[in-house]
Amino acid sequence: MKLYPITENHLYIKAFTKGKRTGTRLVSVNVLKDYKAEKLRRANPQKEYLNRVGLSVGKKAGNAVTRNRIKRMIREAYRQLDKEYGLRRGFLVVIAAREACAAAKTEDVKRDLRYALGKLGMFK
Repeated sequence: MKLYPITENHLYIKAFTKGKRTGTRLVSVNVLKDYKAEKLRRANPQKEYLNRVGLSVGKKAGNAVTRNRIKRMIREAYRQLDKEYGLRRGFLVVIAAREACAAAKTEDVKRDLRYALGKLGMFK
């Protein structure tokens, strides 16, 4: 499944300020209902709702190589969770990595992300 990114900065700010938030040792997840979800559904060839996903990894996590590795791990964990459990659609999902994520394995990130998304009620 392709991830549809959040491209506008104001959507990150909305998700951070108005969205529901939960955090773990490795990631912090903010979720907000996407008001453009219906418009995106009509434009989608499969005519289904989509989640727009944004990743935030700060410079404290490490250099550019490390930050990109963290983003790849989070994207893959999100894809696997969506495939295994099925996620609710029509939301803005912003995942912010914490510093400890740099030394973590993919399975650890997946476990923490599953816990955070479950706590926010994102599974079907």
